[in-house]
Amino acid sequence: MSSAPARRELANAIRALSMDAVQKANSGHPGAPMGMADIAEVLWRDFMRHNPADPTWADRDRFVLSNGHGSMLLYSLLHLTGYGVSLDDIKNFRQLGSPTAGHPEYGDAPGIETTTGPLGQGIANAVGMALAEKMLAGQFNRDGHTIVDHNTYCFLGDGCMMEGISHEVASLAGTLGLGKLVAFYDDNGISIDGEVEGWFTDDTVERFRAYGWQVIPNVDGHNAEEIMVAVENARANTSQPTLICCKTIIGFGSPNKQGKEDSHGAALGEDEITLTRKALGWEYGPFEIPADIKSAWDAKEAGAKAQSEWQQRFDAYQAAYPELAAEFTRRMASELPADFAEQADAYIRECQEKGEKVATRKASQNTLDAFGPLLPELAGGSADLAGSNNTIWKGCKSVTADDASGNYIHYGVREFGMTAIQNGLCLHGGLRPYGGTFLVFMEYARNAVRMAAIMHQPNILVYTHDSIGLGEDGPTHQPIEQLANLRLTPNMRTWRPCDTVESAVSWKQAVLRQDGPSALIFSRQGLPCMERGSEQLAEIEKGGYTLLQTGEDTPDAIIIATGSEVELAVIAARALTGKNIRVVSMPCVEEFLAQDKAYQDSVLPGDVRARVAVEAAIADYWFRFVGLDGKVIGMNSFGASAPAGDLFKHFNITAEAVQEAVESLL
Repeated sequence: MSSAPARRELANAIRALSMDAVQKANSGHPGAPMGMADIAEVLWRDFMRHNPADPTWADRDRFVLSNGHGSMLLYSLLHLTGYGVSLDDIKNFRQLGSPTAGHPEYGDAPGIETTTGPLGQGIANAVGMALAEKMLAGQFNRDGHTIVDHNTYCFLGDGCMMEGISHEVASLAGTLGLGKLVAFYDDNGISIDGEVEGWFTDDTVERFRAYGWQVIPNVDGHNAEEIMVAVENARANTSQPTLICCKTIIGFGSPNKQGKEDSHGAALGEDEITLTRKALGWEYGPFEIPADIKSAWDAKEAGAKAQSEWQQRFDAYQAAYPELAAEFTRRMASELPADFAEQADAYIRECQEKGEKVATRKASQNTLDAFGPLLPELAGGSADLAGSNNTIWKGCKSVTADDASGNYIHYGVREFGMTAIQNGLCLHGGLRPYGGTFLVFMEYARNAVRMAAIMHQPNILVYTHDSIGLGEDGPTHQPIEQLANLRLTPNMRTWRPCDTVESAVSWKQAVLRQDGPSALIFSRQGLPCMERGSEQLAEIEKGGYTLLQTGEDTPDAIIIATGSEVELAVIAARALTGKNIRVVSMPCVEEFLAQDKAYQDSVLPGDVRARVAVEAAIADYWFRFVGLDGKVIGMNSFGASAPAGDLFKHFNITAEAVQEAVESLL
């Protein structure tokens, strides 16, 4: 009877698959998978609770490969343990249509928890997942009944450590005591440019200790026993996140390229792979995994057992707390309360009846007061601007290290970290996050916003102080190009409402949306409530609609506006006596463009060539709607420091300017 494969043999299966796949593609990063294979073998075979047959099991451990260029490590693990990643998928690494893309892409293959590639965002997502676990445990677990109890594991490298986002999220993770988060630092001392000691000499151990983490230093990343002890110590500390610092050799096993940048981002070459097989004692052909090694890796039986044991616990919980169990099931399935849309519509009608003049940031808060009690899954927050963003509603309870049962996260001045953590909250499931900052500081978070769109995550991004209308803070705080940036992002919905009614509609649509992020753009200054009929009220959610027409039949001219400038458009239209002027409010361009052509033409008839757009943002964006013969009243420069009224006059964004533009076209 043959003996079971040794740990090193099992780890070598990862190394072999990784170097073979990269070689076949003639593209990729073999060094990281080969260097981290021993760590991965211990973690996935001795500690990870997961079920390859059900990758969405609610209480599974989450694994994030933050240094996503080492994607073949993850694909190898998924294939070996029994997920739906075939050997043919491995052979088609980095090829068109293959689920094994160059960097892990969420949704392409089962078991990929998040898209990684931009360094540092994986650890940020992992912080979000660990935070979600802690919040849900606080909200649902009861004495004698623990249904939320899993770990989040993350691999990260020198590049992730250098990225500023890692500082933001690691600091917050320590403050919030995310004890179920275990990060493995692949300390191989090599990046693309060579040995990192020339540009990265941080005392990483003391840095993370200062954040409030437990740090386990000087672990030999190629010694299974040392790795096992480190993971056990990490799991034993549930009050602090843990960083396990693993000293590894990049490209481990490659006689001529291990420990060098040569193995980081390029195929080893056929000759070097032959030498590596010999050095590792791997006596098998390309993509060949012996049956005994494949069997030792297979996690389907253990996964089914782990999930079955959890299901028994959940059944007992369901018997003791049927309402909580039903709520947990609903939220993990990303289902909204059955009556949410109906109650949201009732509130929208109430806003129209009241006709209040308030800043739309305040209208947003009022909407949260109305919608919040309907949505226990809401998890709000702000990057240290809660009082300005108006993101705290009456039912908010702060999340702390000692009590995570709340629904509001104080992110501090960490816009990038906040947005990426929110992505992690979305990916984990059970929570619907929203987070606020000033619109101009979307720039700090830009790449995390993009990742939300790439992953189709329903992250709700609240951006206030939406234009030069914020006034005296000046050009550094006045957004100009940000609206166009958001609108040009695929799979994004950007709402800039003009009043309380459109604000409530934008929130409703953001909550209903499950397949991508929504940016809600709100004003600092007070805005009047527009007059509307029931038909117009119903059309707001289509993104653009006829708000006002001063005459019958086909209009002579159309004015398109958003946000605070809708009021200017209405004033201008009414001043153009003797002319049939249509005012189109377009709170969400992307939603309008998603409507059928018949509806679009009914709002913007093609035979009306006299068109003016007005928005206190970059003017060029709107020529797509007014044509080169039309006119745009907007910004062509950065702002200035002055009271809001003075700025609108100075930059000629006024009702008079709109009126003159229409007259010039007619």
